[in-house]
Amino acid sequence: MNGTLIIIIVALVVIVAAILVIVIMQNSMRNMFSMMRDSQEQFRDHTAEQIRLYQSANVEQVKLLAETNEKKLEEMRRSVSDGLDSIRSETDRKLTEIKSTVDEKLQTTLERRITESFKNVSDQLEQVYKGLGEMQALANDVGGLKKVLSGVKTRGILGEVQLAAILEEILAPGQYDTNVATVPGSSDRVEFAVRLPGSGDESVVYLPIDSKFPGERYAQLKDAQESGDRSAIDAAYKSLEYVIKQEAKDIHDKYIFPPYTTNFGIMFLPFEGLYSEVVNRGLVEELQRSFQINIAGPSTMAALLNSLQMGFKTLAIQKRSSEVWEVLAAVKTEFETFEGALNKMKTHLNQTSDDLEKLIGTRTRAMQRKLRGIHTLEKITEDDIFYDIDTMENTGEEI
Repeated sequence: MNGTLIIIIVALVVIVAAILVIVIMQNSMRNMFSMMRDSQEQFRDHTAEQIRLYQSANVEQVKLLAETNEKKLEEMRRSVSDGLDSIRSETDRKLTEIKSTVDEKLQTTLERRITESFKNVSDQLEQVYKGLGEMQALANDVGGLKKVLSGVKTRGILGEVQLAAILEEILAPGQYDTNVATVPGSSDRVEFAVRLPGSGDESVVYLPIDSKFPGERYAQLKDAQESGDRSAIDAAYKSLEYVIKQEAKDIHDKYIFPPYTTNFGIMFLPFEGLYSEVVNRGLVEELQRSFQINIAGPSTMAALLNSLQMGFKTLAIQKRSSEVWEVLAAVKTEFETFEGALNKMKTHLNQTSDDLEKLIGTRTRAMQRKLRGIHTLEKITEDDIFYDIDTMENTGEEI
Protein backbone atom coordinates (compact mmCIF):
# COMPACT_ATOMS: atom_id res chain seq x y z
CA MET A 1 0.00 0.00 0.00
CA ASN A 2 2.87 2.38 0.70
CA GLY A 3 4.34 1.77 -2.77
CA THR A 4 0.95 2.45 -4.43
CA LEU A 5 0.55 5.69 -2.48
CA ILE A 6 4.03 6.82 -3.56
CA ILE A 7 3.21 6.16 -7.22
CA ILE A 8 -0.05 8.16 -7.00
CA ILE A 9 1.80 11.06 -5.39
CA VAL A 10 4.44 10.98 -8.15
CA ALA A 11 1.70 11.02 -10.80
CA LEU A 12 0.02 14.01 -9.14
CA VAL A 13 3.34 15.84 -9.00
CA VAL A 14 3.87 15.23 -12.73
CA ILE A 15 0.36 16.50 -13.56
CA VAL A 16 0.86 19.61 -11.42
CA ALA A 17 4.19 20.23 -13.18
CA ALA A 18 2.46 19.96 -16.57
CA ILE A 19 -0.24 22.41 -15.45
CA LEU A 20 2.46 24.83 -14.29
CA VAL A 21 4.13 24.56 -17.72
CA ILE A 22 0.81 25.38 -19.40
CA VAL A 23 0.24 28.36 -17.09
CA ILE A 24 3.75 29.63 -17.78
CA MET A 25 3.21 29.29 -21.53
CA GLN A 26 -0.13 31.12 -21.27
CA ASN A 27 1.58 33.92 -19.35
CA SER A 28 4.23 34.06 -22.08
CA MET A 29 1.49 34.34 -24.70
CA ARG A 30 -0.19 37.15 -22.77
CA ASN A 31 3.13 38.96 -22.55
CA MET A 32 3.62 38.48 -26.29
CA PHE A 33 0.14 39.87 -27.03
CA SER A 34 0.83 42.80 -24.75
CA MET A 35 4.11 43.51 -26.54
CA MET A 36 2.34 43.29 -29.89
CA ARG A 37 -0.30 45.74 -28.75
CA ASP A 38 2.38 48.08 -27.51
CA SER A 39 4.25 47.72 -30.79
CA GLN A 40 1.06 48.38 -32.77
CA GLU A 41 0.28 51.46 -30.74
CA GLN A 42 3.82 52.71 -31.14
CA PHE A 43 3.64 51.95 -34.84
CA ARG A 44 0.31 53.76 -35.16
CA ASP A 45 1.66 56.72 -33.30
CA HIS A 46 4.71 56.72 -35.50
CA THR A 47 2.56 56.38 -38.59
CA ALA A 48 0.28 59.18 -37.51
CA GLU A 49 3.28 61.33 -36.90
CA GLN A 50 4.68 60.50 -40.33
CA ILE A 51 1.32 61.22 -41.87
CA ARG A 52 1.15 64.51 -40.17
CA LEU A 53 4.67 65.30 -41.29
CA TYR A 54 4.23 64.19 -44.86
CA GLN A 55 0.50 64.78 -45.35
CA SER A 56 1.11 68.00 -47.01
CA ALA A 57 3.93 66.60 -49.16
CA ASN A 58 2.59 63.50 -50.82
CA VAL A 59 -0.75 61.85 -50.18
CA GLU A 60 0.15 58.90 -52.39
CA GLN A 61 3.22 58.12 -50.36
CA VAL A 62 1.16 58.22 -47.21
CA LYS A 63 -1.33 55.77 -48.66
CA LEU A 64 1.46 53.49 -49.81
CA LEU A 65 3.05 53.69 -46.41
CA ALA A 66 -0.26 52.85 -44.77
CA GLU A 67 -0.74 49.86 -47.03
CA THR A 68 2.79 48.72 -46.36
CA ASN A 69 2.29 49.03 -42.64
CA GLU A 70 -1.00 47.17 -42.88
CA LYS A 71 0.68 44.34 -44.75
CA LYS A 72 3.42 44.16 -42.16
CA LEU A 73 0.85 44.14 -39.39
CA GLU A 74 -1.04 41.35 -41.14
CA GLU A 75 2.14 39.35 -41.55
CA MET A 76 2.93 39.89 -37.90
CA ARG A 77 -0.57 38.75 -36.90
CA ARG A 78 -0.28 35.69 -39.12
CA SER A 79 3.17 34.84 -37.76
CA VAL A 80 2.04 35.26 -34.17
CA SER A 81 -1.07 33.17 -34.83
CA ASP A 82 0.98 30.41 -36.44
CA GLY A 83 3.41 30.49 -33.52
CA LEU A 84 0.58 30.29 -31.01
CA ASP A 85 -1.02 27.41 -32.90
CA SER A 86 2.32 25.58 -32.94
CA ILE A 87 2.85 26.20 -29.22
CA ARG A 88 -0.70 25.06 -28.47
CA SER A 89 -0.28 21.90 -30.54
CA GLU A 90 3.09 21.10 -28.96
CA THR A 91 1.66 21.70 -25.49
CA ASP A 92 -1.29 19.43 -26.18
CA ARG A 93 1.01 16.74 -27.55
CA LYS A 94 3.33 16.94 -24.51
CA LEU A 95 0.37 16.82 -22.12
CA THR A 96 -0.99 13.80 -23.97
CA GLU A 97 2.39 12.05 -23.77
CA ILE A 98 2.73 12.89 -20.06
CA LYS A 99 -0.76 11.61 -19.35
CA SER A 100 -0.14 8.44 -21.33
CA THR A 101 3.17 7.82 -19.55
CA VAL A 102 1.65 8.49 -16.13
CA ASP A 103 -1.31 6.24 -16.85
CA GLU A 104 0.95 3.47 -18.14
CA LYS A 105 3.34 3.67 -15.18
CA LEU A 106 0.48 3.90 -12.72
CA GLN A 107 -1.33 0.94 -14.26
CA THR A 108 1.81 -1.21 -14.41
CA THR A 109 2.84 -0.37 -10.87
CA LEU A 110 -0.64 -0.91 -9.51
CA GLU A 111 -0.91 -4.29 -11.22
CA ARG A 112 2.53 -5.33 -9.95
CA ARG A 113 1.82 -4.15 -6.41
CA ILE A 114 -1.58 -5.82 -6.34
CA THR A 115 -0.09 -9.05 -7.70
CA GLU A 116 2.67 -9.00 -5.09
CA SER A 117 0.18 -8.23 -2.32
CA PHE A 118 -2.06 -11.11 -3.34
CA LYS A 119 0.97 -13.40 -3.57
CA ASN A 120 2.13 -12.39 -0.09
CA VAL A 121 -1.35 -12.91 1.30
CA SER A 122 -1.51 -16.31 -0.40
CA ASP A 123 1.89 -17.33 0.99
CA GLN A 124 0.93 -16.19 4.48
CA LEU A 125 -2.35 -18.07 4.30
CA GLU A 126 -0.46 -21.15 3.16
CA GLN A 127 1.92 -20.81 6.11
CA VAL A 128 -1.05 -20.36 8.44
CA TYR A 129 -2.66 -23.53 7.07
CA LYS A 130 0.66 -25.36 7.42
CA GLY A 131 1.04 -24.12 10.99
CA LEU A 132 -2.49 -25.22 11.79
CA GLY A 133 -1.66 -28.66 10.41
CA GLU A 134 1.49 -28.85 12.53
CA MET A 135 -0.46 -27.72 15.59
CA GLN A 136 -3.05 -30.40 14.91
CA ALA A 137 -0.31 -33.02 14.58
CA LEU A 138 1.31 -31.74 17.79
CA ALA A 139 -2.02 -31.89 19.56
CA ASN A 140 -2.44 -35.48 18.40
CA ASP A 141 1.09 -36.31 19.59
CA VAL A 142 0.42 -34.69 22.96
CA GLY A 143 -2.80 -36.63 23.22
CA GLY A 144 -0.96 -39.84 22.42
CA LEU A 145 1.72 -39.03 24.99
CA LYS A 146 -0.96 -38.30 27.56
CA LYS A 147 -2.57 -41.65 26.84
CA VAL A 148 0.81 -43.35 27.19
CA LEU A 149 1.54 -41.64 30.49
CA SER A 150 -1.93 -42.34 31.84
CA GLY A 151 -1.09 -46.00 32.46
CA VAL A 152 0.79 -46.90 35.63
CA LYS A 153 2.73 -49.66 33.93
CA THR A 154 3.67 -47.44 31.00
CA ARG A 155 4.92 -44.69 33.32
CA GLY A 156 7.02 -47.25 35.15
CA ILE A 157 8.55 -48.46 31.89
CA LEU A 158 9.36 -44.86 30.92
CA GLY A 159 11.27 -44.24 34.15
CA GLU A 160 13.00 -47.63 33.92
CA VAL A 161 14.21 -46.94 30.37
CA GLN A 162 15.58 -43.54 31.37
CA LEU A 163 17.35 -44.98 34.42
CA ALA A 164 18.83 -47.79 32.32
CA ALA A 165 20.22 -45.25 29.84
CA ILE A 166 21.95 -43.31 32.63
CA LEU A 167 23.45 -46.46 34.15
CA GLU A 168 24.70 -47.73 30.77
CA GLU A 169 26.34 -44.38 30.04
CA ILE A 170 28.27 -44.09 33.31
CA LEU A 171 28.87 -47.58 34.74
CA ALA A 172 30.42 -50.67 33.19
CA PRO A 173 28.13 -53.70 32.64
CA GLY A 174 29.80 -55.64 35.45
CA GLN A 175 29.25 -52.86 37.98
CA TYR A 176 25.46 -53.24 38.22
CA ASP A 177 22.74 -55.88 37.78
CA THR A 178 19.14 -55.69 36.59
CA ASN A 179 16.03 -57.33 38.09
CA VAL A 180 17.92 -58.53 41.16
CA ALA A 181 16.43 -60.30 44.19
CA THR A 182 18.42 -58.40 46.81
CA VAL A 183 16.78 -60.17 49.75
CA PRO A 184 17.62 -63.91 50.00
CA GLY A 185 14.53 -66.09 49.58
CA SER A 186 12.35 -63.18 48.38
CA SER A 187 10.58 -63.05 45.02
CA ASP A 188 10.66 -59.23 44.91
CA ARG A 189 13.15 -57.99 42.37
CA VAL A 190 14.49 -54.45 42.19
CA GLU A 191 14.91 -52.87 38.76
CA PHE A 192 18.62 -52.07 39.17
CA ALA A 193 21.25 -52.70 41.83
CA VAL A 194 24.82 -51.40 41.86
CA ARG A 195 27.42 -54.00 42.86
CA LEU A 196 29.53 -52.72 45.78
CA PRO A 197 32.45 -54.63 47.36
CA GLY A 198 31.68 -56.44 50.60
CA SER A 199 33.88 -57.41 53.53
CA GLY A 200 35.35 -60.43 51.73
CA ASP A 201 37.29 -60.51 48.49
CA GLU A 202 34.45 -62.12 46.52
CA SER A 203 31.41 -60.83 48.45
CA VAL A 204 29.05 -58.26 46.89
CA VAL A 205 26.76 -55.73 48.57
CA TYR A 206 23.91 -54.38 46.44
CA LEU A 207 22.75 -50.77 46.33
CA PRO A 208 19.04 -50.95 45.27
CA ILE A 209 17.83 -48.33 42.76
CA ASP A 210 14.14 -48.28 41.79
CA SER A 211 12.35 -45.88 39.42
CA LYS A 212 9.04 -44.33 40.49
CA PHE A 213 6.81 -41.91 38.58
CA PRO A 214 3.53 -40.82 40.22
CA GLY A 215 2.43 -39.13 37.01
CA GLU A 216 -1.23 -38.73 37.90
CA ARG A 217 -0.50 -36.95 41.18
CA TYR A 218 2.12 -34.78 39.50
CA ALA A 219 -0.32 -33.82 36.72
CA GLN A 220 -2.94 -32.88 39.33
CA LEU A 221 -0.39 -30.67 41.06
CA LYS A 222 0.55 -28.87 37.81
CA ASP A 223 -3.13 -28.33 36.95
CA ALA A 224 -3.77 -26.90 40.40
CA GLN A 225 -0.77 -24.58 40.10
CA GLU A 226 -2.00 -23.31 36.74
CA SER A 227 -5.48 -22.65 38.12
CA GLY A 228 -4.06 -20.71 41.09
CA ASP A 229 -6.46 -22.35 43.54
CA ARG A 230 -4.62 -22.44 46.87
CA SER A 231 -6.74 -25.19 48.38
CA ALA A 232 -6.38 -27.36 45.27
CA ILE A 233 -2.60 -26.83 45.33
CA ASP A 234 -2.37 -27.87 48.99
CA ALA A 235 -4.51 -30.94 48.35
CA ALA A 236 -2.36 -31.93 45.35
CA TYR A 237 0.82 -31.49 47.40
CA LYS A 238 -0.54 -33.70 50.17
CA SER A 239 -1.57 -36.37 47.67
CA LEU A 240 1.88 -36.31 46.03
CA GLU A 241 3.63 -36.51 49.43
CA TYR A 242 1.52 -39.51 50.42
CA VAL A 243 2.35 -41.40 47.21
CA ILE A 244 6.08 -40.61 47.48
CA LYS A 245 6.18 -41.83 51.08
CA GLN A 246 4.35 -45.03 50.16
CA GLU A 247 6.78 -45.70 47.32
CA ALA A 248 9.76 -45.08 49.62
CA LYS A 249 8.31 -47.48 52.20
CA ASP A 250 7.77 -50.07 49.47
CA ILE A 251 11.44 -49.85 48.37
CA HIS A 252 12.64 -50.08 51.98
CA ASP A 253 10.49 -53.10 52.85
CA LYS A 254 11.15 -55.06 49.64
CA TYR A 255 14.74 -54.41 48.66
CA ILE A 256 16.83 -53.25 51.67
CA PHE A 257 18.25 -56.09 53.75
CA PRO A 258 21.74 -55.56 55.26
CA PRO A 259 24.33 -57.07 55.07
CA TYR A 260 23.27 -58.31 51.63
CA THR A 261 22.41 -54.74 50.65
CA THR A 262 23.37 -51.29 51.77
CA ASN A 263 21.35 -49.83 54.62
CA PHE A 264 19.77 -47.34 52.22
CA GLY A 265 18.23 -47.33 48.74
CA ILE A 266 17.66 -44.82 45.95
CA MET A 267 14.32 -43.75 44.46
CA PHE A 268 14.78 -42.40 40.93
CA LEU A 269 12.30 -39.76 39.70
CA PRO A 270 12.55 -39.49 35.88
CA PHE A 271 11.65 -35.78 35.59
CA GLU A 272 13.50 -32.80 37.04
CA GLY A 273 10.22 -30.96 37.70
CA LEU A 274 8.90 -33.80 39.84
CA TYR A 275 12.24 -34.05 41.65
CA SER A 276 12.19 -30.28 42.34
CA GLU A 277 8.69 -30.46 43.83
CA VAL A 278 9.74 -33.28 46.17
CA VAL A 279 12.88 -31.39 47.23
CA ASN A 280 11.00 -28.12 47.76
CA ARG A 281 8.51 -29.85 50.05
CA GLY A 282 11.36 -31.03 52.32
CA LEU A 283 10.69 -34.72 51.72
CA VAL A 284 14.35 -35.60 51.16
CA GLU A 285 15.32 -35.46 54.84
CA GLU A 286 12.09 -37.12 55.97
CA LEU A 287 12.49 -40.06 53.57
CA GLN A 288 16.12 -40.54 54.62
CA ARG A 289 15.19 -40.47 58.28
CA SER A 290 12.06 -42.63 58.11
CA PHE A 291 12.78 -45.09 55.30
CA GLN A 292 16.54 -44.77 54.54
CA ILE A 293 15.66 -43.77 50.97
CA ASN A 294 17.50 -41.11 48.97
CA ILE A 295 15.71 -39.21 46.18
CA ALA A 296 17.51 -38.66 42.86
CA GLY A 297 16.52 -36.92 39.63
CA PRO A 298 18.23 -37.40 36.25
CA SER A 299 21.04 -34.92 36.98
CA THR A 300 21.63 -35.97 40.60
CA MET A 301 21.58 -39.64 39.61
CA ALA A 302 24.32 -39.00 37.06
CA ALA A 303 26.40 -37.18 39.70
CA LEU A 304 25.89 -40.01 42.21
CA LEU A 305 26.91 -42.67 39.69
CA ASN A 306 30.00 -40.68 38.73
CA SER A 307 31.01 -40.59 42.40
CA LEU A 308 30.54 -44.35 42.65
CA GLN A 309 32.60 -44.82 39.50
CA MET A 310 35.48 -42.87 41.05
CA GLY A 311 35.20 -45.09 44.14
CA PHE A 312 35.36 -48.21 41.96
CA LYS A 313 38.54 -46.96 40.30
CA THR A 314 40.17 -46.16 43.66
CA LEU A 315 39.26 -49.60 45.01
CA ALA A 316 40.68 -51.30 41.92
CA ILE A 317 43.95 -49.42 42.38
CA GLN A 318 44.11 -50.47 46.03
CA LYS A 319 43.49 -54.13 45.14
CA ARG A 320 46.21 -54.11 42.51
CA SER A 321 48.76 -52.21 44.62
CA SER A 322 50.33 -55.46 45.97
CA GLU A 323 50.83 -56.70 42.42
CA VAL A 324 52.46 -53.40 41.54
CA TRP A 325 54.89 -53.75 44.47
CA GLU A 326 55.81 -57.30 43.40
CA VAL A 327 56.53 -56.13 39.87
CA LEU A 328 58.65 -53.26 41.19
CA ALA A 329 60.63 -55.66 43.45
CA ALA A 330 61.34 -57.98 40.50
CA VAL A 331 62.43 -55.00 38.43
CA LYS A 332 64.74 -53.90 41.26
CA THR A 333 66.40 -57.37 41.43
CA GLU A 334 66.88 -57.50 37.69
CA PHE A 335 68.31 -53.99 37.74
CA GLU A 336 70.88 -54.95 40.42
CA THR A 337 71.94 -57.99 38.34
CA PHE A 338 72.22 -55.80 35.28
CA GLU A 339 74.30 -53.27 37.23
CA GLY A 340 76.78 -56.01 38.35
CA ALA A 341 77.18 -57.34 34.82
CA LEU A 342 77.64 -53.81 33.56
CA ASN A 343 80.38 -53.10 36.14
CA LYS A 344 82.23 -56.31 35.15
CA MET A 345 82.03 -55.32 31.52
CA LYS A 346 83.35 -51.87 32.39
CA THR A 347 86.36 -53.43 34.25
CA HIS A 348 87.18 -55.66 31.27
CA LEU A 349 86.91 -52.74 28.91
CA ASN A 350 89.20 -50.59 31.06
CA GLN A 351 91.83 -53.42 31.24
CA THR A 352 91.66 -53.92 27.47
CA SER A 353 92.04 -50.17 26.94
CA ASP A 354 95.13 -50.06 29.19
CA ASP A 355 96.75 -53.02 27.40
CA LEU A 356 96.05 -51.48 24.04
CA GLU A 357 97.44 -48.11 25.13
CA LYS A 358 100.62 -49.75 26.48
CA LEU A 359 101.10 -51.82 23.35
CA ILE A 360 100.61 -48.88 21.00
CA GLY A 361 102.93 -46.57 23.02
CA THR A 362 105.81 -49.08 23.41
CA ARG A 363 105.87 -50.26 19.81
CA THR A 364 105.54 -46.74 18.43
CA ARG A 365 108.40 -45.37 20.51
CA ALA A 366 110.67 -48.30 19.56
CA MET A 367 110.05 -47.77 15.86
CA GLN A 368 110.67 -44.04 16.18
CA ARG A 369 113.98 -44.70 17.99
CA LYS A 370 115.16 -47.02 15.26
CA LEU A 371 114.06 -44.61 12.55
CA ARG A 372 116.05 -41.73 14.08
CA GLY A 373 119.31 -43.64 13.59
CA ILE A 374 118.57 -44.88 10.13
CA HIS A 375 121.12 -42.50 8.48
CA THR A 376 124.04 -44.10 10.47
CA LEU A 377 123.11 -47.73 9.94
CA GLU A 378 123.88 -49.52 6.78
CA LYS A 379 121.41 -52.35 7.31
CA ILE A 380 119.13 -53.25 10.18
CA THR A 381 117.32 -56.51 9.98
CA GLU A 382 113.82 -57.15 11.23
CA ASP A 383 115.14 -59.60 13.81
CA ASP A 384 117.40 -56.91 15.27
CA ILE A 385 114.51 -54.48 15.66
CA PHE A 386 112.22 -56.90 17.44
CA TYR A 387 115.15 -58.27 19.51
CA ASP A 388 115.83 -54.78 20.89
CA ILE A 389 112.14 -54.21 21.59
CA ASP A 390 111.79 -57.48 23.49
CA THR A 391 114.92 -56.67 25.49
CA MET A 392 113.54 -53.25 26.47
CA GLU A 393 110.20 -54.73 27.52
CA ASN A 394 111.92 -57.37 29.68
CA THR A 395 114.25 -54.86 31.38
CA GLY A 396 111.60 -52.12 31.70
CA GLU A 397 113.77 -49.61 29.92
CA GLU A 398 112.05 -46.60 28.50
CA ILE A 399 112.79 -45.43 25.04
